[in-house]
Amino acid sequence: MSEIKDSALAASGHQKIDWAYAYMPALREIERDFVAEQPFAGLKVAMSIHLEAKTANLALLLQKGGAEVHISGCNRLSTQDDVCAALAERGVTVNAVYGCDEPTYQRHLKMTLSGRPHLVLDDGGDLLELLLGECGADGVNLIGTTEETTTGVQRLKRRAANGELSFPALAVNDAAMKHLFDNRYGTGQSTWDAILHTTNIQICGKTVVVAGYGWCGRGVAMRAHGLGANVIVTEIDPVKAIEAVCDGFRVMTMDQAAPLGDLFVTVTGCRDVIVGRHFAAMRDGATLCNAGHFDVEVDVAGLTAMSVRQWERRKDIVGYQLADGRVLNVLAEGRLVNLAAGNGHPVEIMDMSFAVQALALRYLAEQGSTLSAGVYDVPYTIDARVSAYKLQALGVSIDALTPEQREYYQGEC
Repeated sequence: MSEIKDSALAASGHQKIDWAYAYMPALREIERDFVAEQPFAGLKVAMSIHLEAKTANLALLLQKGGAEVHISGCNRLSTQDDVCAALAERGVTVNAVYGCDEPTYQRHLKMTLSGRPHLVLDDGGDLLELLLGECGADGVNLIGTTEETTTGVQRLKRRAANGELSFPALAVNDAAMKHLFDNRYGTGQSTWDAILHTTNIQICGKTVVVAGYGWCGRGVAMRAHGLGANVIVTEIDPVKAIEAVCDGFRVMTMDQAAPLGDLFVTVTGCRDVIVGRHFAAMRDGATLCNAGHFDVEVDVAGLTAMSVRQWERRKDIVGYQLADGRVLNVLAEGRLVNLAAGNGHPVEIMDMSFAVQALALRYLAEQGSTLSAGVYDVPYTIDARVSAYKLQALGVSIDALTPEQREYYQGEC
């Protein structure tokens, strides 16, 4: 039994799902195999993920492959209620409501695990934490899990390092066909799409501060530069900092950047990136947002405590007036801006990421029982297969080694 906002919203959700499906050629290729071979027959799959049209197509693909699918959101502001209603009509068990409070969000996660799944697809690691804590009994049938995000993979690796991981997990985020495209091009485009749509402000000529220069930060900085912004990057990793310098960006500490920035985007996966001393130094009208998974990068609670007034200036924009009269703006409550205030990554990008997810789950269904507890890379054969689907869809052909070239390489090795 699903717990959603309103089943009457389904028509709009079906429309969104069908539109996305038309632009997901890799998933459609995999669907043909899954329908014929039923790799998930008799298996339950639990998913915690941003609940919108593209992820709905992944859930439906697993269902077509024989799975009984249970799904909840992974962010209270990224759930789309019409998509939830449409998924429920198509036979997926959905427990998610946009904007629900934290206790309801946690209850929905627990409901999704209560069917005692064989496979888990996590986005951020919230299901992981429950499975290794109060919902441990719901992992009795667990074969393995996959993780979609940098943040979630970090949580998995910490658990594994502490000897606390009791099942195999595939780090889907680290697969080449995921992070090279989803994290860079997907986050880059969707973050700016959300910022532009939400604020309706000009970017060219402004100073944009990007906190973090991992794959997501690279994408955000690249797109900001393309929009005509003066880009500053802050980093803790000296190698990534040098890379940002060589890519043409100014690099400095957040303390140095705080008084210079017009717009701040955090993409670090860590907490307390922008805090009280930074707010105190920022110029009037500065705008802050977060494109990392959890709402801990911008200290919104600290800003609230510092301010004398808070009010909604536009949908998804809250103004915080400080004692000296300056106003700082926070988008989407400091939550993942590209989904909490936007439509998420482009469909074609997520087609690649979700193709990796689908094949990774199939790999676990077939091989998971042979793996010991730990965090594993996605097999390269999956990356190769997904990239082949994408090239085929784009009408792109590439060279192949001749027998002589293959022998030459082998001789060199």
